[in-house]
Amino acid sequence: MGKRLQEKLDFPIEQEFGEPALDLPVSLDGRTYCGELDIRIDRAGTWFYNGTPINRHEMVCLFSSILARAEDGVYWLISPSEMGRIEVEDAPLLIIEMFSHGSGEDQVLSFCTNVDKLVTISEDTPILMQTSPATGEMTPYVILPDNIEARVERSVYYELVDRGEVMDLGDEEIFGVWSSGSFFPLGSLEETHRDTDA
Repeated sequence: MGKRLQEKLDFPIEQEFGEPALDLPVSLDGRTYCGELDIRIDRAGTWFYNGTPINRHEMVCLFSSILARAEDGVYWLISPSEMGRIEVEDAPLLIIEMFSHGSGEDQVLSFCTNVDKLVTISEDTPILMQTSPATGEMTPYVILPDNIEARVERSVYYELVDRGEVMDLGDEEIFGVWSSGSFFPLGSLEETHRDTDA
């Protein structure tokens, strides 16, 4: 997107259209609207252009740095000069590593994504259990700034469970993890055991 990015990609991606009647994540503000870009992110976090995997990690990190999401949930790539929609099968980013400090209510959890972004779990960057659009199963996601989602990989989920504890709500026991002074539910105790046994 834009001359400098195209030079790094070695392939053109602009496709100019008129003013879109869409839910935009930001205003066009002089940018060229490129419509549907032939870029897709599959559930494994692999980025494709024209059906071909983008194998250069640096290029994937570059694309992810201009990733945005509209209120309707559609993901976009936005450069200073262009913007266009992309296809995302599940979440555009993956949580691939976890770091922890402290324990109990004083615990702080941090995650590393597959694009080398480090995030700390807090009220502003929460863990949420949501239905995966790809599998239909309840799945843990981290909600990053601008509502961009990162799916927690199963190996990291197991680490989360190891750091978790039960909160007794009287009529129900909720299993979850503490981070930055907040409790993030991972499901009922029965559900969590079933997921880890699967």
